[in-house]
Parts: sequence; C-alpha cells; structure tokens
Amino acid sequence: MSVHIKNKIEQLKEKLRKHDYLYYVLSQPLVSDKEYDDLMRQLKSLEDKYPEYRTGDSPAQRLSSGISEGFKPVKHAVGMFSLDNTYSIDELRLWDERLRKGLGENSAYEYVVELKIDGVSANLTYANGKLAVGATRGDGSTGEDVTPNIRTIRAIPLALLGKRRPDFIEIRGEVYMDKVEFIKVNKERIEQGDVLFANPRNATSGSLKLLDSSITAKRHLQFLAHSLGAYHGQQVDNQWDFLALLKDWGLRTDTHSEFCRNIEEVVDYCKKWEAMRDELRFEIDGIVVKLNGFGQQRRLGFTAKSPRWAVAYKFAARQATTDLLAIKANVGRTGVITPTAQLKPVECSGVIISNATLHNFDEIERLGLRIGDRVLIERAGDVIPKVVKVVEQKGKLPYNKPEECPACGGKIVKEKAGDVAYRCINSDCPAQLERALLHFASRDALDIEGMGEAAVNQLVKLRLLKSLADIYKLKIDDLLKLELFKEKKANNLFLAIEKSKQQPLARLIFALGIRHVGQKAAYTLAKEFTGMDKLMQAKLEELDNIPEIGQIMACSIADYFNLKQTKRLIRELKKSGLNMRQEAVAFKPNELTGKTIVFTGQLDGFSRSEAEELVRKSGGTPSSAVSSKTDFLVTGDNTGAKFNKAKGSGVKIITEQEFSAMIRGRSANNFGGKEMIK
Repeated sequence: MSVHIKNKIEQLKEKLRKHDYLYYVLSQPLVSDKEYDDLMRQLKSLEDKYPEYRTGDSPAQRLSSGISEGFKPVKHAVGMFSLDNTYSIDELRLWDERLRKGLGENSAYEYVVELKIDGVSANLTYANGKLAVGATRGDGSTGEDVTPNIRTIRAIPLALLGKRRPDFIEIRGEVYMDKVEFIKVNKERIEQGDVLFANPRNATSGSLKLLDSSITAKRHLQFLAHSLGAYHGQQVDNQWDFLALLKDWGLRTDTHSEFCRNIEEVVDYCKKWEAMRDELRFEIDGIVVKLNGFGQQRRLGFTAKSPRWAVAYKFAARQATTDLLAIKANVGRTGVITPTAQLKPVECSGVIISNATLHNFDEIERLGLRIGDRVLIERAGDVIPKVVKVVEQKGKLPYNKPEECPACGGKIVKEKAGDVAYRCINSDCPAQLERALLHFASRDALDIEGMGEAAVNQLVKLRLLKSLADIYKLKIDDLLKLELFKEKKANNLFLAIEKSKQQPLARLIFALGIRHVGQKAAYTLAKEFTGMDKLMQAKLEELDNIPEIGQIMACSIADYFNLKQTKRLIRELKKSGLNMRQEAVAFKPNELTGKTIVFTGQLDGFSRSEAEELVRKSGGTPSSAVSSKTDFLVTGDNTGAKFNKAKGSGVKIITEQEFSAMIRGRSANNFGGKEMIK
C-alpha cells in the first residue's frame, strides 16, 4: 500500500511539473485550469494524509505556511554585476569599437540581444537539481533570502528538468509583474485605500519583500531567466546555447531574444523594439547586448562595477518629476468633470509635458496632492501623461474639489454608489452641449465641415442650438449672424449640414456620443442591426451576445436608448431626413481584402473617414493603431509616431497613391503614377 501511495504522489508531481513547463515555458498548455487544479488538489490531499512522502520540491509545497520573521542576508557564489548603460545608437557603436579592440581587431565575435525587462533581478541557486535559495541582487555581492516568495512563482521550477542537470548552479533572471496584473493589483489597492504602486517594477519589488508569502502568491509574479552565475556541470560555451539549456531545464527565457552577427544587426533590433515596446505584455526599459562566447567574455573580464562584455541600451525615460502649478476642472460632453494637472513643462519620453490627467477627484485625495507639490509623471506610448505620485510635499493647502459645475454653476453629483465620477446634471450645461455638438460634427462622425469650435460656441451662446437635432433646423439667416460668416461661408456650412444627412448609420451611431461606443463598435452595431429602429429595440442580452461589444458597453447602449430624450432626439433626426439605415457592403476582392489597414499623416485624395470606408468596401478592416496584426500602414504628409512604429516592427508601408491603386484592383508593386481616387 505504502509503495502504491508513494508512486501515486510521484506520478502527480511529475504530471504537475510537466504542465507547469508546458504552460510557463512553452506557452502550450494541454489541460484546462480546472484540470490542473484537480491534479493539485489530489496531490495536496495525499501529502496531507501521508506527510512522510512530502518533499520540499513538490508543486504542492510552493507556498510556505506562516509569516516570515524577516529576510536573512545571503552571499552570492559569483557576484551579480550591474550593466553600463548607453543612451544612443552612437554610444552603442562606440562600445562595440571598444569591445573589438579588447578582443583584437581581427577577432570574430557575435552578440545575443535580449529585452531588458523592467523588473527585479533575482538569483536562483539549485543544488542537486533542486531549488535551494532564491535571493535578491542586493549590493551585487550579498542579497536577501526571499526563498518563500520565490517559490510562489510558478514560472520557477522547484526542481530542474532534463538529463543535463548540474550539481550546482546560480541562475540569474528578472522577476516581474505583467501589465494586466499590475492594473489589477493597483485597483485592489485603491479599494483598500492603500498607496498605489508607481509602476510594475515597484509593485514587483514590494511583492518580493512581503513577509507573508501567501500575499505574494496572489500577485502572480513572473520570471524570465537570462544569465549564468556559479556553475558546476557540463561545459556550456556561449550565451545562445545557455538560453536553450535553460529552456530544457524548465525555465522561461525571453522568446524575443535574437542572435546577432554584428553591431548593425544589434542596432536594428534596438530600433525595432523601441518602436514596438507597447506590444509586449510586460514593461521593458531597454535592450541588453551580450557578447555570445563565454571564453571571449572571460578574456574581457570586468571593471570594478560592470562586465566589459555586456551593455544596456536604454530607451528614453517615460517618467519625469516636475512641479504641480494648478489643477483645472474640465467638463466633458457626458457631463463628467475631470481634473487636469497643469505642470511646470518637463521633457518626458521625448515630448514636452505641461498637462497630465488626474482621472478623478478621488485620485487627487488618494495621492494627497497639493498645489506646489513636486510630482512624478509617466507617459507610455501615445497615452496621455498621468500623475503617478507625490515625490516631495511642497504645497501648503489641500485641494478642494469644486462644489458646482465650472461651466454652468449647476449641481454636481455622483450618480451611482461606488462611482468615482462627478457629473454636472444640468441638461442645459453649455460645456456639455458644445462638446456633444463638436463630436457630432467631427470628421469621423457626421463630418460637417465648417462647424468648428468658434461656430459652435457662438451658436450655443445665441441659443440657436439647444440640442443635436437643432443643427438641422438652422437656416442661412441664422448662420449669417455668426462672426466672420459671410454669405459664401454660411452657404458652405448649410450645404455641409445637408450632406451629413446621407452619412451611413455607423457614422450616426458614433456621432450620438454613447458612452464607451467608439468608431469600431458603432460600425459593428450598424452592421449587426442594419437600422436605427432595430438597434433601439435591441435587448440587453442581444447586445451582450455580440462578441465585439461586451457587458459594460452593452449596458451603456441599452441605457442610452431607454432614455426619453434619446427617443425624442432620434424622432427629430428622422423628421429632418437623416439616414437611419446601413447598407450591406458588397466588395470586389483586391489586395486589401481581409487585411488590417492603419493610416497616418494628412491624406490628399480623401478624408481619413472616406479612406477607412473604402477599406471596409474592399473587405478589409481599418484600425487606429499599429500592432502585430497590422498588414499595411498608409502614409500621407506629416507622418507621426505610427510611421516609426511600423518601420520598427516590419509592417509594410505604402503611400496614398499605392493605396489608391490597390483600391482599384491594381497591384501596388506595379504602381508608378500619381493617379488618385476622388
């Protein structure tokens, strides 16, 4: 009986180790989470019943019981050196020249490049194939023993796999928290009234230093192995082979690592990932460049602080500190009042920042913000900069949220329990009406050319526009009352208003400004229901069952169309002759069929919305952001960040003329003229 139980426990342990390897290393799980949990429960039950067969390397023993008294110092067998940094491609090339001279001008050498994860360095010591110690880097010579917390990380095997397991090894790597988990952790901290973590690295560091490993386990930390410390085992000749060996042992490595034959390939890799860093599930702050050969590494050796054979290429900083000059409250088109931080201008990620979002008034209170404080701001990709935390409390008085709407003086309230947003509930609030009108008339909505900010502001002040439907009641004489509006300009705007009545249903849905409904969702709704009446009558369950919609958006749509004022608005728009149907798109296959297309810069032959509609009519999908799914980037004049990102990620870039040719069914590769679709 005892032999049978012991064998059953060993079989379960082996199965769980295999599934951990398939999930965390190969990203190819063979069982569902439930099946995995069932196996784990069986193992725990047997080990609890027969503790004599319980071992420290068992998957069921990852989480230690109780709270640690503190972290003891642990000396690394081989020191963990920090890397020198380079901040430009020129500096990287100069480093390569120094390395070449150190090896000898005629020496052949290659590089391995890896993403520099913005996490916390850790040293894993395995003795006889089993995890003995997990430690932080510390001062490079001595770290802190955080083994109980390291054991909670499922990407770290408690026992090495494979046949070439060394007797003793130190494996270095990065513990990190991915972006989704970071958002989740900070959301929980908001609910508990705790101070937010500034970034994923800060959250990871805090999680590794927790005395209660059960809390660490809930943070779902990750680990990627990248370097070798002390080693007693079969010879390993180079970094590239070592990374493959780590995978055989059951450890995750960076799947984006590449072997480079020369510095120019390294430069291309750095440029590529600087442009594509936002595509990753985790934060990176640069690239690590390593000489591949271990023998050559030993020849070059170390300075007092850093290896001569490796360097970090650092990306532009995404965080900066500056002074908070003021807090301004702005009223959006849905009545939400949003505070904005006005800052002393500072450079961050290559851009001068003078304003940053504060999300809501609860966030100001949570941060403890005061005018005059020195604050940390963060900018990621094209996202609006945000205030992360106060780094120096210099202000004297706490900020008090406004008691009334800054635009109309009306009452502001929180509409629902647990809602963080304050709203102006005055339906006649001019700020809400103006923003709603501007959105309705915008290029991507009903595209009413000439109805810009100045015109809308005057029309609202003159009480000529009290709702969206009033746009279609305007007469030429009304428009002539506006400043700088002569007969020609008034006539052009009047014609643009008339033309907007023929826009497809998708444009009208987007123009209405329903919360959470963007252009893509509006097109999905128009295609699904084909008519405004059907959409208005749609039940919540119908909306929720559309894959692209989701529960929050479905609730928002249902709530919007249940409002009396919405029904009145749609009746008036119908009466004015607006198109309430979406015609089915019949397309002729061409090079754009089934492709995802992104546009950047100013197009000459058509507006952005016209271009996107042509993509849909070709059976393609227009998108607003460059990603791994993008097939073509169409460029106009004055291209921006999208162009650099597409270039760095290998997305095919075509001109507007080539796009026009593809629409006509001609190959872009053979197009050489300047003909455009009009």
